[in-house]
Amino acid sequence: MARIFAILGDIHANIEALNVVLDDCRKEGVTDFLCTGDVVGYNAAPSECMKIVRDLGCPVVKGNHDHYVASEQNLEDFHPNAAAVVQWTREQLTEEEIQWLFDLPFVETKMGIALVHSTMDRPETFGYVFDHFQAEANFICQKAPLCFHGHTHVPMIYEKQVSGVYRIDPQDFKLPVGRKYFINVGSVGQPRDGDPRAAYVIYDPTTRMVRFKRLEYDVQAAQERILRAGLPARLAERLALGE
Repeated sequence: MARIFAILGDIHANIEALNVVLDDCRKEGVTDFLCTGDVVGYNAAPSECMKIVRDLGCPVVKGNHDHYVASEQNLEDFHPNAAAVVQWTREQLTEEEIQWLFDLPFVETKMGIALVHSTMDRPETFGYVFDHFQAEANFICQKAPLCFHGHTHVPMIYEKQVSGVYRIDPQDFKLPVGRKYFINVGSVGQPRDGDPRAAYVIYDPTTRMVRFKRLEYDVQAAQERILRAGLPARLAERLALGE
């Protein structure tokens, strides 16, 4: 049977967005799931989203919010709003759930497809890639021809050719043979590209086609959930703005 992959990233405890994405995956005939990390953080349904992701039985890599929630590191260098959610999330999860986050790998590979939250060169430091210059260091360490990542919440394609590294705006894209790709799948639960719709990617390895999907979801319900939890109101505001 032909396989169709859905790559989900930066879900960030947004169950309203996650459910809409999974409904769309069923319509698309998805057979396999991959997750680029940050299952928790920013939104107010961490346990519920973790259960859904775990029930998928898919490879999941560790995001920085997953790491901070599970490691109980000092949050002095974290943005105050993000730190508030990390602390709140720790209080919502069971010890077993926190251990699951702690045990997530920084890098995973399935069927020749690599996954990382940030970059392959130093995945544990959670560096950001916003342009082709920053993507260069990743390609030095990326062994697989195709790697999916997240972290910036901005969908993007980075292509490695003999002549250099190029940035390509998100679009339906057939991957040529002989080149390497580092693809940001965007964010399910907190997009930051000015488009508030949930984002994820579908990959068909038979046709080598990558498709970027955007879906409307009940933003107001997600906002109300944040406010009911007593989390910073700014987090709710950002959802409607895609920032």
